[in-house]
Amino acid sequence: MTVGGPVLVTGAAGFIGHAVSERLLARGERVIGLDNFTDYYDVALKEARVARLVDNFDFRLVRGDIASPELLAELVAGNGVRRIVHLAAQAGVRYSIENPFAYEHSNLKGHLAVLEAARQAGNVEHLVYASSSSVYGERPLGGSGFREDEPCTAPVSLYAATKRSCELMSKSYATLYGLRMSGLRFFTVYGPWGRPDMAYFGFAQKILLGQPIEVYGEGRMARDFTYIDDIVDGVVGVLDKPPADGEHRLLNIGDCNPVGLMDMIATLERALGRQAVKLMRPMQPGDVTATYADISAIRDLTGYSPKVALEQGIERFVDWYLSEIEQGGRGPMAAVA
Repeated sequence: MTVGGPVLVTGAAGFIGHAVSERLLARGERVIGLDNFTDYYDVALKEARVARLVDNFDFRLVRGDIASPELLAELVAGNGVRRIVHLAAQAGVRYSIENPFAYEHSNLKGHLAVLEAARQAGNVEHLVYASSSSVYGERPLGGSGFREDEPCTAPVSLYAATKRSCELMSKSYATLYGLRMSGLRFFTVYGPWGRPDMAYFGFAQKILLGQPIEVYGEGRMARDFTYIDDIVDGVVGVLDKPPADGEHRLLNIGDCNPVGLMDMIATLERALGRQAVKLMRPMQPGDVTATYADISAIRDLTGYSPKVALEQGIERFVDWYLSEIEQGGRGPMAAVA
Protein backbone atom coordinates (compact mmCIF):
# COMPACT_ATOMS: atom_id res chain seq x y z
CA MET A 1 0.00 0.00 0.00
CA THR A 2 1.88 3.05 -1.24
CA VAL A 3 0.33 6.48 -0.80
CA GLY A 4 2.26 9.39 -2.31
CA GLY A 5 5.87 9.83 -1.20
CA PRO A 6 7.81 7.98 1.47
CA VAL A 7 6.88 8.03 5.14
CA LEU A 8 9.45 9.65 7.41
CA VAL A 9 9.85 7.65 10.63
CA THR A 10 12.01 9.35 13.25
CA GLY A 11 13.58 7.13 15.88
CA ALA A 12 13.65 4.27 13.38
CA ALA A 13 16.29 2.37 15.37
CA GLY A 14 14.15 2.55 18.48
CA PHE A 15 11.83 -0.10 19.84
CA ILE A 16 8.57 1.30 18.46
CA GLY A 17 10.18 3.04 15.48
CA HIS A 18 11.74 -0.08 14.00
CA ALA A 19 8.51 -2.05 14.50
CA VAL A 20 6.41 0.65 12.80
CA SER A 21 8.93 0.85 9.94
CA GLU A 22 8.78 -2.91 9.51
CA ARG A 23 4.98 -2.86 9.31
CA LEU A 24 4.93 0.00 6.80
CA LEU A 25 7.48 -1.77 4.58
CA ALA A 26 5.49 -4.99 4.76
CA ARG A 27 2.48 -3.28 3.27
CA GLY A 28 4.44 -1.74 0.42
CA GLU A 29 5.33 1.71 1.76
CA ARG A 30 8.62 3.46 1.21
CA VAL A 31 10.23 4.54 4.48
CA ILE A 32 12.95 7.03 5.37
CA GLY A 33 14.21 6.17 8.85
CA LEU A 34 16.03 8.81 10.88
CA ASP A 35 18.00 8.03 14.05
CA ASN A 36 21.12 9.33 15.78
CA PHE A 37 21.88 6.09 17.68
CA THR A 38 22.42 7.68 21.10
CA ASP A 39 24.09 5.57 23.79
CA TYR A 40 21.26 5.97 26.33
CA TYR A 41 21.23 2.17 26.12
CA ASP A 42 23.45 -0.23 24.20
CA VAL A 43 23.79 0.92 20.60
CA ALA A 44 24.32 -2.70 19.49
CA LEU A 45 20.64 -3.38 20.08
CA LYS A 46 19.66 -0.40 17.92
CA GLU A 47 22.02 -1.55 15.17
CA ALA A 48 20.49 -5.04 15.35
CA ARG A 49 16.99 -3.63 14.95
CA VAL A 50 17.98 -1.55 11.93
CA ALA A 51 19.71 -4.56 10.39
CA ARG A 52 16.24 -6.06 10.02
CA LEU A 53 15.23 -3.11 7.82
CA VAL A 54 18.19 -2.05 5.70
CA ASP A 55 18.05 -4.93 3.24
CA ASN A 56 14.62 -3.77 2.09
CA PHE A 57 14.95 -1.73 -1.09
CA ASP A 58 12.17 0.59 0.09
CA PHE A 59 13.99 1.56 3.29
CA ARG A 60 16.54 4.34 3.53
CA LEU A 61 18.42 4.92 6.78
CA VAL A 62 19.61 8.41 7.67
CA ARG A 63 21.91 8.80 10.65
CA GLY A 64 21.35 12.25 12.08
CA ASP A 65 20.10 14.39 14.93
CA ILE A 66 16.37 15.05 15.17
CA ALA A 67 17.17 18.50 16.59
CA SER A 68 18.76 19.66 13.32
CA PRO A 69 16.21 21.93 11.56
CA GLU A 70 18.19 21.92 8.32
CA LEU A 71 18.33 18.13 8.17
CA LEU A 72 14.63 17.74 8.90
CA ALA A 73 13.66 20.36 6.32
CA GLU A 74 15.75 18.62 3.66
CA LEU A 75 14.38 15.18 4.48
CA VAL A 76 10.76 16.28 4.32
CA ALA A 77 10.75 18.79 1.46
CA GLY A 78 13.56 17.17 -0.52
CA ASN A 79 11.99 13.71 -0.62
CA GLY A 80 8.33 14.48 -1.13
CA VAL A 81 7.39 13.27 2.35
CA ARG A 82 3.65 13.60 2.93
CA ARG A 83 3.33 11.62 6.17
CA ILE A 84 5.54 11.66 9.25
CA VAL A 85 5.62 9.28 12.21
CA HIS A 86 7.69 11.15 14.78
CA LEU A 87 8.86 8.73 17.48
CA ALA A 88 12.37 10.01 18.21
CA ALA A 89 12.78 11.33 21.75
CA GLN A 90 14.87 11.02 24.85
CA ALA A 91 12.98 8.44 26.88
CA GLY A 92 13.08 7.59 30.57
CA VAL A 93 11.56 9.24 33.61
CA ARG A 94 14.49 8.64 35.97
CA TYR A 95 17.15 9.61 33.44
CA SER A 96 15.48 13.02 33.10
CA ILE A 97 16.46 13.80 36.69
CA GLU A 98 20.12 13.07 35.98
CA ASN A 99 20.39 14.55 32.45
CA PRO A 100 17.71 17.22 32.01
CA PHE A 101 19.30 18.96 29.03
CA ALA A 102 19.12 15.77 26.95
CA TYR A 103 15.33 16.21 27.10
CA GLU A 104 15.45 19.87 26.16
CA HIS A 105 17.54 18.95 23.11
CA SER A 106 15.74 15.87 21.80
CA ASN A 107 12.17 16.33 23.01
CA LEU A 108 11.68 20.09 22.71
CA LYS A 109 14.14 21.26 20.08
CA GLY A 110 13.72 18.00 18.16
CA HIS A 111 9.95 18.21 18.15
CA LEU A 112 10.08 21.85 17.04
CA ALA A 113 12.38 20.88 14.16
CA VAL A 114 9.80 18.34 12.97
CA LEU A 115 6.97 20.87 13.24
CA GLU A 116 8.95 23.46 11.30
CA ALA A 117 9.87 20.96 8.58
CA ALA A 118 6.19 20.06 8.16
CA ARG A 119 5.19 23.72 8.08
CA GLN A 120 7.84 24.69 5.55
CA ALA A 121 7.08 21.77 3.24
CA GLY A 122 3.46 22.90 3.02
CA ASN A 123 2.10 19.56 1.77
CA VAL A 124 2.39 17.22 4.77
CA GLU A 125 -0.90 15.36 5.00
CA HIS A 126 -0.51 13.90 8.48
CA LEU A 127 1.99 14.15 11.32
CA VAL A 128 1.64 11.43 13.95
CA TYR A 129 3.87 11.87 16.98
CA ALA A 130 4.64 10.11 20.25
CA SER A 131 3.44 11.53 23.51
CA SER A 132 3.22 9.59 26.76
CA SER A 133 0.87 8.43 29.49
CA SER A 134 3.21 10.25 31.89
CA VAL A 135 1.47 13.53 31.02
CA TYR A 136 -1.45 12.46 33.25
CA GLY A 137 0.68 12.78 36.38
CA GLU A 138 0.07 10.95 39.65
CA ARG A 139 -3.11 8.86 39.82
CA PRO A 140 -4.21 6.35 42.47
CA LEU A 141 -4.63 2.64 41.92
CA GLY A 142 -8.10 1.61 40.78
CA GLY A 143 -10.65 4.00 39.37
CA SER A 144 -11.37 4.38 35.67
CA GLY A 145 -9.24 4.85 32.60
CA PHE A 146 -7.46 8.12 31.92
CA ARG A 147 -9.30 10.18 29.31
CA GLU A 148 -7.74 12.53 26.77
CA ASP A 149 -10.05 15.40 27.73
CA GLU A 150 -8.84 15.43 31.36
CA PRO A 151 -6.56 18.32 32.36
CA CYS A 152 -2.86 17.41 32.37
CA THR A 153 -1.38 20.22 34.42
CA ALA A 154 0.72 18.47 37.06
CA PRO A 155 3.58 16.43 35.51
CA VAL A 156 5.80 14.79 38.13
CA SER A 157 8.91 14.45 35.95
CA LEU A 158 10.75 16.59 33.43
CA TYR A 159 10.18 13.85 30.86
CA ALA A 160 6.42 14.19 31.35
CA ALA A 161 6.66 17.98 31.18
CA THR A 162 8.50 17.85 27.85
CA LYS A 163 5.91 15.48 26.40
CA ARG A 164 3.05 17.74 27.50
CA SER A 165 4.97 20.68 26.02
CA CYS A 166 5.18 18.85 22.69
CA GLU A 167 1.39 18.45 22.73
CA LEU A 168 0.91 22.18 23.30
CA MET A 169 3.46 23.10 20.64
CA SER A 170 1.67 20.84 18.18
CA LYS A 171 -1.70 22.36 18.97
CA SER A 172 -0.34 25.83 18.25
CA TYR A 173 1.18 24.75 14.91
CA ALA A 174 -2.03 23.05 13.86
CA THR A 175 -3.97 26.23 14.60
CA LEU A 176 -1.48 28.61 13.03
CA TYR A 177 -0.59 26.67 9.89
CA GLY A 178 -3.45 24.26 9.27
CA LEU A 179 -1.34 21.16 9.94
CA ARG A 180 -3.07 17.83 10.54
CA MET A 181 -1.66 16.15 13.64
CA SER A 182 -2.30 13.22 15.96
CA GLY A 183 -0.48 12.86 19.27
CA LEU A 184 -0.38 9.34 20.70
CA ARG A 185 -0.12 8.87 24.45
CA PHE A 186 1.71 5.54 24.75
CA PHE A 187 1.14 3.33 27.77
CA THR A 188 4.09 1.08 28.85
CA VAL A 189 5.05 -0.66 25.61
CA TYR A 190 6.79 -4.03 25.95
CA GLY A 191 7.80 -7.05 23.87
CA PRO A 192 10.66 -8.53 21.80
CA TRP A 193 13.34 -6.03 20.72
CA GLY A 194 12.28 -3.77 23.61
CA ARG A 195 14.25 -1.23 25.63
CA PRO A 196 16.69 -2.58 28.24
CA ASP A 197 15.86 0.28 30.62
CA MET A 198 12.28 -0.96 30.99
CA ALA A 199 11.49 -2.90 34.18
CA TYR A 200 10.43 -6.19 32.57
CA PHE A 201 13.63 -6.29 30.48
CA GLY A 202 15.97 -5.49 33.34
CA PHE A 203 14.17 -7.94 35.63
CA ALA A 204 14.57 -10.76 33.09
CA GLN A 205 18.28 -10.10 32.79
CA LYS A 206 18.84 -10.08 36.55
CA ILE A 207 16.68 -13.12 37.23
CA LEU A 208 18.67 -15.14 34.69
CA LEU A 209 21.92 -13.96 36.26
CA GLY A 210 20.68 -14.90 39.73
CA GLN A 211 20.83 -11.28 40.87
CA PRO A 212 18.17 -9.61 43.06
CA ILE A 213 15.70 -7.20 41.47
CA GLU A 214 14.72 -3.88 43.02
CA VAL A 215 10.95 -3.50 43.25
CA TYR A 216 10.05 0.16 43.61
CA GLY A 217 6.95 1.52 45.26
CA GLU A 218 7.08 -1.57 47.50
CA GLY A 219 5.36 -3.34 44.59
CA ARG A 220 2.18 -1.28 45.02
CA MET A 221 2.15 0.04 41.47
CA ALA A 222 0.28 -0.85 38.29
CA ARG A 223 0.92 -0.29 34.61
CA ASP A 224 -1.19 -0.59 31.47
CA PHE A 225 1.28 -2.90 29.71
CA THR A 226 0.73 -2.83 25.93
CA TYR A 227 2.30 -5.35 23.56
CA ILE A 228 4.35 -3.95 20.68
CA ASP A 229 2.24 -5.51 17.90
CA ASP A 230 -0.90 -3.92 19.35
CA ILE A 231 0.89 -0.57 19.52
CA VAL A 232 1.90 -0.83 15.86
CA ASP A 233 -1.70 -1.63 14.92
CA GLY A 234 -2.74 1.59 16.60
CA VAL A 235 0.02 3.77 15.14
CA VAL A 236 -0.58 2.64 11.57
CA GLY A 237 -4.35 2.78 12.02
CA VAL A 238 -4.14 6.40 13.15
CA LEU A 239 -1.69 7.30 10.37
CA ASP A 240 -4.30 6.11 7.87
CA LYS A 241 -6.99 8.36 9.40
CA PRO A 242 -5.75 11.95 9.13
CA PRO A 243 -7.86 14.63 10.79
CA ALA A 244 -9.21 17.75 9.08
CA ASP A 245 -6.97 20.67 8.17
CA GLY A 246 -5.83 22.47 11.30
CA GLU A 247 -7.02 19.73 13.64
CA HIS A 248 -4.81 18.42 16.42
CA ARG A 249 -6.08 15.40 18.31
CA LEU A 250 -4.75 13.42 21.26
CA LEU A 251 -5.31 9.69 21.54
CA ASN A 252 -4.47 7.16 24.23
CA ILE A 253 -2.89 3.99 22.92
CA GLY A 254 -2.77 1.28 25.56
CA ASP A 255 -4.22 -2.05 26.61
CA CYS A 256 -6.96 -0.68 28.89
CA ASN A 257 -6.10 -3.36 31.46
CA PRO A 258 -3.72 -2.25 34.25
CA VAL A 259 -1.62 -5.01 35.81
CA GLY A 260 0.02 -4.80 39.23
CA LEU A 261 3.79 -4.74 39.32
CA MET A 262 3.92 -7.88 41.47
CA ASP A 263 1.61 -9.67 39.02
CA MET A 264 3.90 -8.71 36.14
CA ILE A 265 6.90 -10.07 38.04
CA ALA A 266 5.04 -13.33 38.75
CA THR A 267 4.21 -13.63 35.04
CA LEU A 268 7.86 -13.10 34.15
CA GLU A 269 8.96 -15.69 36.73
CA ARG A 270 6.63 -18.29 35.23
CA ALA A 271 7.88 -17.60 31.72
CA LEU A 272 11.52 -17.84 32.81
CA GLY A 273 10.94 -20.82 35.08
CA ARG A 274 12.84 -19.07 37.88
CA GLN A 275 11.98 -17.14 41.03
CA ALA A 276 13.25 -13.62 41.55
CA VAL A 277 14.97 -12.42 44.70
CA LYS A 278 13.06 -9.21 45.42
CA LEU A 279 14.38 -6.15 47.22
CA MET A 280 11.47 -3.88 48.09
CA ARG A 281 12.23 -0.19 47.62
CA PRO A 282 10.25 3.05 48.07
CA MET A 283 8.85 4.97 45.12
CA GLN A 284 11.48 6.77 43.06
CA PRO A 285 11.23 10.48 42.23
CA GLY A 286 9.30 11.04 39.01
CA ASP A 287 7.44 7.72 39.13
CA VAL A 288 3.66 7.47 39.25
CA THR A 289 1.54 4.89 41.05
CA ALA A 290 -0.62 3.74 38.16
CA THR A 291 -1.43 4.15 34.48
CA TYR A 292 -4.74 3.13 32.91
CA ALA A 293 -5.75 4.00 29.34
CA ASP A 294 -9.28 4.74 28.26
CA ILE A 295 -9.04 3.74 24.59
CA SER A 296 -12.55 4.70 23.49
CA ALA A 297 -11.33 7.45 21.16
CA ILE A 298 -8.76 5.44 19.21
CA ARG A 299 -11.12 2.45 19.07
CA ASP A 300 -13.90 4.58 17.61
CA LEU A 301 -11.51 6.12 15.07
CA THR A 302 -9.66 3.03 13.86
CA GLY A 303 -11.24 -0.07 15.39
CA TYR A 304 -8.16 -0.47 17.58
CA SER A 305 -8.52 -3.49 19.85
CA PRO A 306 -5.51 -4.91 21.74
CA LYS A 307 -5.18 -8.65 21.19
CA VAL A 308 -2.13 -9.80 23.19
CA ALA A 309 -2.60 -10.36 26.93
CA LEU A 310 0.35 -9.87 29.27
CA GLU A 311 0.89 -13.61 29.84
CA GLN A 312 1.24 -14.24 26.10
CA GLY A 313 3.27 -11.10 25.49
CA ILE A 314 5.77 -11.86 28.25
CA GLU A 315 6.16 -15.42 26.94
CA ARG A 316 6.97 -14.03 23.49
CA PHE A 317 9.49 -11.62 24.99
CA VAL A 318 11.19 -14.38 26.97
CA ASP A 319 11.32 -16.66 23.90
CA TRP A 320 13.01 -13.86 21.95
CA TYR A 321 15.36 -12.99 24.81
CA LEU A 322 16.50 -16.60 25.30
CA SER A 323 16.97 -17.09 21.56
CA GLU A 324 19.25 -14.03 21.50
CA ILE A 325 21.33 -15.53 24.30
CA GLU A 326 21.59 -18.84 22.44
CA GLN A 327 22.82 -16.98 19.36
CA GLY A 328 25.58 -15.28 21.34
CA GLY A 329 23.66 -12.24 22.49
CA ARG A 330 23.48 -8.72 21.18
CA GLY A 331 24.34 -5.77 23.38
CA PRO A 332 22.46 -6.11 26.68
CA MET A 333 21.91 -9.86 26.20
CA ALA A 334 25.61 -10.66 25.91
CA ALA A 335 26.16 -10.50 29.68
CA VAL A 336 23.77 -13.42 30.21
CA ALA A 337 25.30 -15.69 27.56
